[in-house]
Amino acid sequence: MKLWLRTILWIVLSFIFVQTVYSKRNEKAQPYSSKQNRTMKKIFLCSSFADVAPLLPESVPTSLSGKTVAFIPTASIHEEYTQYVEDGKNALVLLGLVVRELEITQCEKKEIVKVLNDCDCIYITGGNTFFLMQELRRTGTDKLIVEQVEKGKLYIGESAGAMIFAPNIEYAKRMDNNLLLTPDFEDFSGLGVVDFYPVVHFNSFPFEEATRKIIQEDGYLPLKPITNEQAIVVLGDNISIQSKQ
Repeated sequence: MKLWLRTILWIVLSFIFVQTVYSKRNEKAQPYSSKQNRTMKKIFLCSSFADVAPLLPESVPTSLSGKTVAFIPTASIHEEYTQYVEDGKNALVLLGLVVRELEITQCEKKEIVKVLNDCDCIYITGGNTFFLMQELRRTGTDKLIVEQVEKGKLYIGESAGAMIFAPNIEYAKRMDNNLLLTPDFEDFSGLGVVDFYPVVHFNSFPFEEATRKIIQEDGYLPLKPITNEQAIVVLGDNISIQSKQ
């Protein structure tokens, strides 16, 4: 073989060898890289948001001023007392957030999709846990919320809006009537975003007895009780309970 052909062949083989080694090294490094860049969940679960709103900017590493929040009051629309809805909305405004109300029973799917995609964070108020879950499923909002939270969008859940994040919501029957608004409700699966069970309004009026029963009778579950002046903060794999000073 002529010298110039040997030289060309040696260059080609050397190039292939170098590319192969680099590719294998890159493949080995990829899992670590993807793990490092994994999106961090940012979740704020509470009993009464108006009472703990100052904890939000202290607990969550996200700038709030000027950001848009999709405000979902659906759990409350059949409740007699709803002052907490306005109180929560006002608390968000005081934090500098722009509130975009999204009452999902009155919206078409495409509007729900657009608002949840465009917003910076999601807020679900308290109310009837079972009616809320029913409507989240019926409209497909349940899957949309899980998808957004998994991508790192800040989620704020108040009362019923906190309990739906548990793996199962049957324990909420001690606090909410599961037959009044949803007589055919049989699937108690929650959104399962977290692997624990928030016990909201612990030892707080008017749920003192109901929350004590949950602690006594559902103690085999990984319960996390919080008063009206506490919040559960989830940042990635870190879970903490913050208290209002």
